[in-house]
Formats: sequence, C-alpha cells, structure tokens
Amino acid sequence: MKKNILLGWLLLLLAGLSQTGCSSYGGQNSKQDTLQLPVITLAGKDTVLQTAYVADIQAIKNVEIRARVKGFLEGIYIDEGRLVKKGQLLFKINDDEYKTALSKAHAALQNAEAAARATQLEVERVQLLVDRHVVVPSELEVAKARLAADKANIEEARSSVTSAENHLSYTAVRAPFDGLIDRIPLKPGSLIDEGTLLTSLSDISAMYAYFSFPENEYLQYQRTRHLTGQGHDSTGQPSHGIPNDKVKLVLADGSSYPYTGIIETVEGEIEQTTGSIDFRARFPNPQLLLRHGATARLYISTRADSVLLVPQRSVFDIQDKSYVYLVDKDNKLHMQSFEPLTRFSHYYIVKQGLHPSDRILYEGAQNVREGMVIKPRTTNINL
Repeated sequence: MKKNILLGWLLLLLAGLSQTGCSSYGGQNSKQDTLQLPVITLAGKDTVLQTAYVADIQAIKNVEIRARVKGFLEGIYIDEGRLVKKGQLLFKINDDEYKTALSKAHAALQNAEAAARATQLEVERVQLLVDRHVVVPSELEVAKARLAADKANIEEARSSVTSAENHLSYTAVRAPFDGLIDRIPLKPGSLIDEGTLLTSLSDISAMYAYFSFPENEYLQYQRTRHLTGQGHDSTGQPSHGIPNDKVKLVLADGSSYPYTGIIETVEGEIEQTTGSIDFRARFPNPQLLLRHGATARLYISTRADSVLLVPQRSVFDIQDKSYVYLVDKDNKLHMQSFEPLTRFSHYYIVKQGLHPSDRILYEGAQNVREGMVIKPRTTNINL
C-alpha cells in the first residue's frame, strides 16, 4: 500500500517537472519567434524624387561630309579629332576637268549670245522688208521665232555655266559649321565617286540627350508634375507645352556631369511597338567632354511638397486595393488600406488612408500576418 502511494507521488512529481520544462522551452521559442523587422514612420515632407533613364548622347548637329563630285582626292587639310571653323577648307579634289568644263560652258554661252545678236539683226532687217511690202509678214514671224530660240539657248548656256561653276566649287570641300572632325577613312590620291564619305562633322558646343519613358511612367510623371505645381504656367493654368524640367547626367565612368540640362521636347506620339515616348534634353558642353554617340544615365528630379511617401516595397495589393501593415504602440501589426494619389519611381504618394506619424512595416509583408507582434527596427529611408 505504501509502495503504491509512494509510486503515485513520484509519478505526479515527474509529470510536474515535465510540464515545467515544456512550459519553459515554449516560452523561449515564443521570444525567439518574435521577428525583428524594419519599420518606418511616415512624415509629411518636401522631397525630390529622382528617376534614372538610359540616355543616348548626340551632337546638336552631326552631318556626314560626302563628295559631291568624283575625282582624285588631291589634299586633306585637317586631321581627325580636330576642331574646325565654318568655311574652313577640309579636302581638295583634283579640279582640272571641272575647270575645263567651265571654260567650255563659258564658250557655249558666248556662242549663244553671238547667235542671238545675229538673229536680232535678222529680225530688224526682215521688219524693214515687211514695212516696204517686199516680203510677207510670215517671214518676220519666222525670224522672231529664231530669236526666241536663240535667247532660250542663252539661258541654257548660262545654266550650264552656273552648273560648271558649282561643280568646280565642289572640288573644295569646306566645313558647313564649326565642329569636331571624325574619322577620315581615305588618303590623298584616292579615287572617289560622287557621294563617297569623306568624314563626319559634329557641333558639340551643346549636346542632346535622348531618352524614353514607358507609357505608364510618362503618365505618372505628368500627373505628378501637375499635382506638385510643376505642370502649371505662371497664371496657374495647366501647362501642355514643353516641361523645361532640369535634368542631370551620370557618365559611363560613374562621374556626375557638372552641367545641368533642360528637357526641351517631348514627342507627340507614343511608339506602339515599344509602348514608350521619347524625350530630348539639351546640355551645355563648354569643356567638350560629351561626345556624339556616348551613353549616360539621365536623372529626372520631381519636387513633391508636404506629401506622405510610402515605399513600394511596403505595399501589397488585395483585390485592387493597396495595403500596408500599421504597427501600433504594442508593436502589433494591423492591415491598413490607403488610396495612392500617384506613383513615381519606387514610391506612392498618399491621397488618403494614412497619416503623418503612422508607423508602417517597411518590408517583409509576405512573412507576417494580421495581429502578429514584431520587434520593430527603426529604419530611415533616403529619398
């Protein structure tokens, strides 16, 4: 009997110790399962949102210099990579045959003028005979017709002279504007045809940067500009013209270009094959650092005044509604819907549903659930 009582007490003691151990182990698990997650505090602020685009850099003028006449390349008077002035002699094509052609054209003009003078005298002579009724009037009409033909020959000869003069002038190839000479593929003595490429010339005193907006980003960009006041003119009316927004470049080596550019034009149509619309910005280039054909990253800055910004990574969608996780004073998570005003870059601008000083989960929404308690880690984000 005493053995049974003692055995019972022993079993109860072991059960109690086991329960205490399990309880202690479970408590440690609960603490370990409390996730430490980044949390941000919303605040109304004036900020500048930046978005980067790949830009194609082009000279404001870039032309191919091609031969307009054929012949032997007699001289090259510039070198690759050199700056030239408008009107400066670049190339000389042998002009012997073009001088000869001009001389022939002048001779043909003189012959035509002489023939016309002779015909004029003939018309005057026939006129006298008609007045004296020696010949019929039709003879006078024939003489006048010959004079008209001779005058037409004079005009044709003059055109030939002008054409010959032009061809002769084309043998001296000159710079059409100030610029930078590109590669010269030919050497003196080369036989060239009409249309042969001699070099290219670029005016790089200022540069264009071409870049494309996807259609959805273009709409967000324009909407954000209007909402923040940048899309209105001086009278407060909506501006439908050129944005004139300032933009910056980061070059291929990662350095910032020291001069600010301005958006000058926006294409009138969205390209259907790519779903994008092209912009053009203009940059000064006083140091001639930018070159035609280069690429860079272009940054557009959009001002946003006193707005609540929510990072995209904090947001999740359920049935076409946008949600974030609010963190209350007890560090418990609560789903909160909000209405975005617009989206720009990696942020939503809040229209309603969230307020300054609200704490929200910065990222990791896929790993939590409603009512879950977390260990917040305060995080600051750089806009």
